[in-house]
Amino acid sequence: MQHYDRTLEYARALDAQDPLRYFREQFYFPPHQGEDSIYLCGNSLGLQAKNIAVYLERELEQWRTYGVEGHFKGEYPWLSYHEYLQPQTAHIVGAQESEVVVMNTLTVNLHLLLVSFYRPTRRRFKIIMEAGAFPSDQYAVESQVKWHGLKPETAIVEVAPRPGEDTLRTADIIATIEQHGNETALVLFGGVNYYTGQFFDLPAITAAGHRVGAYVGFDLAHAAGNVLLELHNWNVDFAAWCSYKYLNAGPGGPGGVFIHEQHGNNTDLPRLAGWWGHDERQRFLMQKGFQPMPGAAGWQLSNTLLFSFAAHRASLDIFMEATMPALRRKSEQLTGYLEFLLQQQIQAGTALQIITPANPAERGCQLSVLTNGNGKQLFQYLARHGVICDWREPNVIRFAPAPLYNTFTDVWRLGDLLQPYFR
Repeated sequence: MQHYDRTLEYARALDAQDPLRYFREQFYFPPHQGEDSIYLCGNSLGLQAKNIAVYLERELEQWRTYGVEGHFKGEYPWLSYHEYLQPQTAHIVGAQESEVVVMNTLTVNLHLLLVSFYRPTRRRFKIIMEAGAFPSDQYAVESQVKWHGLKPETAIVEVAPRPGEDTLRTADIIATIEQHGNETALVLFGGVNYYTGQFFDLPAITAAGHRVGAYVGFDLAHAAGNVLLELHNWNVDFAAWCSYKYLNAGPGGPGGVFIHEQHGNNTDLPRLAGWWGHDERQRFLMQKGFQPMPGAAGWQLSNTLLFSFAAHRASLDIFMEATMPALRRKSEQLTGYLEFLLQQQIQAGTALQIITPANPAERGCQLSVLTNGNGKQLFQYLARHGVICDWREPNVIRFAPAPLYNTFTDVWRLGDLLQPYFR
């Protein structure tokens, strides 16, 4: 366990030793009183990369120069634009390039995947998910169950923490899957819980779901670009995520999907089809009979959201340069330092409680702090002093130091602001 020090000199020394420190200069920070704000909200919206304007201008120039022929001409023809995002995306989620595609947005993609992977029968119809999942997941699952003529109260099984606990035990998740056994059609969990910041044991959940004959999928909105993922090696059936949080694609940025090769190459697997998922060698023949592209690309519906994709690619290229293993190493140290400084306040008797797991393997860069009192006042105090973090009802503040652009000095400044507030 690393020993930390609460001095500014120590934080600056860690920054000086950080091999990723130069990436901070590639992002814009919202200003506060003439200085950069302390931005700890990448779990909600990532910062704008400075190279995004270059990537967007390149596509505007393509449009000016070629018009409709931009689909086929230029450095990055639009017809194949999704392919220019596949290597980086595969790196981020631990997949083969053919297993991933960027398309649509998160909840749209989740519905498309459920069409393929939630096909209930009279005997096997249940979906097992985490209690307190992000509302869009709850609503999507509820509507899918109703679409199939089933009742949510019997078809949806939620796994909740034990009384007096804030996070889920892996053993309880597995026990629930086993309990419902051959009635289970699908296990669908978040990768990282948005409220507590808990990083679930995805390989164990996947294996448990497969043992009872169910499909297993994950919503990786808070995991992609945050934690190390090995979706292919873990044999995950499918996953979906957004790009505007840790992946910095901007508000409303496109979503991504993973479909394991065993399913992606199965042309008989039911799906909702669209023109852009049709075999591109025959796409412009305009003939009847859908023939899907191989891999995840066969789930595409419409042509590329070009400018959103270009902004996303700008950030993805930065991730490829930094690499996920290096980002994860820094993240564990950065979050550990934040935890150390918060514990200083907790030990001093303040009404704060970290509900995110203490084990680095069970969390990403987010620490959720239960305020147990006048939390809104604390949140507003931090905002007045240039801290951009995140409030979640009823009483949690989420701090997320993103390793791509946050520093140890950022974390120290937060800790320094907390001391006078609690005196």
